[in-house]
Amino acid sequence: MQKICFFRITDKETAMTEATLQVRKRGVVTFPSGLRERYGIREGDSYRLVDVDGIFILTPMTPMVPELAREIERLRQEAGLSVEEFLEGLREQRARYNTEKYAEDQPA
Repeated sequence: MQKICFFRITDKETAMTEATLQVRKRGVVTFPSGLRERYGIREGDSYRLVDVDGIFILTPMTPMVPELAREIERLRQEAGLSVEEFLEGLREQRARYNTEKYAEDQPA
């Protein structure tokens, strides 16, 4: 059985916890309950496994679309815009961007 170390890197410090994990049938690995609770690991969560010369690094697979949608909605509400006004502003910005970006490619 191999020992697996867990690291959590923050701005201030690096916390390290060691745990022994056992690989069961079909490659199933159970994380200790303390770690699952501490990091909010739930059944069905997805992680990316990176193998660095025999050192395994797990990183959560966070869906970006819902997070981005929440942030966009927060910004829209802060600006006091309706959905229609927000979309119209995006269309205007896209048109300006395309004019600036592709005007250089047009012959004079």
